[in-house]
Amino acid sequence: MTEKLYETDSYVQVFTATVLACTEASGGYAVVLDRTAFFPEGGGQPCDTGRLGDARVLAVHTDGETITHTTDAPLPVGAAVEGVIDWPARLDAMQQHTGEHILSGTLHRLYGAENVGFHIGSPYVRMDTSIPLTAEQLAAAEAEANAAVRADTPVRCYVPDAETLAATEYRSKKELEGPVRLVEAGGDRCACCGTHLARTGEVGLIKIISAQHYKSGMRLAVACGQRAYEAVAAAWTDAESTGRLVSAPVGSLTDAVTRLQNGEAQLKQRLAALQNALAAAYAAAAEPGKPCTVWAEWADGDGLRRIAMAITAETGAACCALAPGGQGLAYALAAAPGGDVRAACKALNEAFAGRGGGKPAFCQGSLADADEARVRAFLTEIL
Repeated sequence: MTEKLYETDSYVQVFTATVLACTEASGGYAVVLDRTAFFPEGGGQPCDTGRLGDARVLAVHTDGETITHTTDAPLPVGAAVEGVIDWPARLDAMQQHTGEHILSGTLHRLYGAENVGFHIGSPYVRMDTSIPLTAEQLAAAEAEANAAVRADTPVRCYVPDAETLAATEYRSKKELEGPVRLVEAGGDRCACCGTHLARTGEVGLIKIISAQHYKSGMRLAVACGQRAYEAVAAAWTDAESTGRLVSAPVGSLTDAVTRLQNGEAQLKQRLAALQNALAAAYAAAAEPGKPCTVWAEWADGDGLRRIAMAITAETGAACCALAPGGQGLAYALAAAPGGDVRAACKALNEAFAGRGGGKPAFCQGSLADADEARVRAFLTEIL
């Protein structure tokens, strides 16, 4: 059995150990030590990386008793070797894991929510709850969890005897047998084998980044410690930049954006009315019964559709409306009553490097070859 230094002291960064085994393995060499501070992947926490002697530690796994380090170079069996943990990565994992305990415990205490899924990913921690939660509930839990962080109380990791364990209440995702390692942090007590900080204050900050309904509960994206600081700083910078664009300070962006959306809706209504008038003018000028192609310089895709269909309705003949747009030229093809312009659309796309399609009565798309004269001539032949 490998002695697990990280279970008794999560702050061990450098240690010495004896190499018990070293064999070739997929991706490198499988190294077993008599003792290690490298945490193996498990329980939602990624493994530690670093080095053993001159070899890089690429991955660490365990079968429950023996811990295997995957290295990029072999190590001599029986030799003493120095191990060095990638400390910034370990500290990040400790901040995320301890923060998760505090937040999960708060959600359980306030609302009876169980943590049914946990993974320290990048850039955020994923947490799955057993029940749905409202935005107000999540905000209240986040506030209480951060109060526990500011209280800066000790985090305790220990393995109680069987009698004490039987009389102790603690959170666990499953029934456990034998010795159980408990972690107490910020008013929460949970069974856990991971690495944790010494005090809640070292978490710094807990921030719920996003929440969405998932299965029967919620899936939360959470950032703690340095990750939380970076997320909040980035969001603030983005909010300030947005505020400058809409001439509103941070804190008033929702009202400013609402005004912009209302203004945009009004402009769309005015544009639609103008394009209807434009379509009517084109239709009035078209020759009845004769297929035609028209150039509508300022029309957008919806405007082209309105023009082509208005002309067809007025003349009873096929029509193609063209304008700058898309890959080069945007087009809208309307069929004569009972007609089908899909073949014409396909031929147009093939002849002018276009893409688009639609239904028998109407097709729309764009052409990379933007030679208006050639497109007009081609349409005269096929319509």
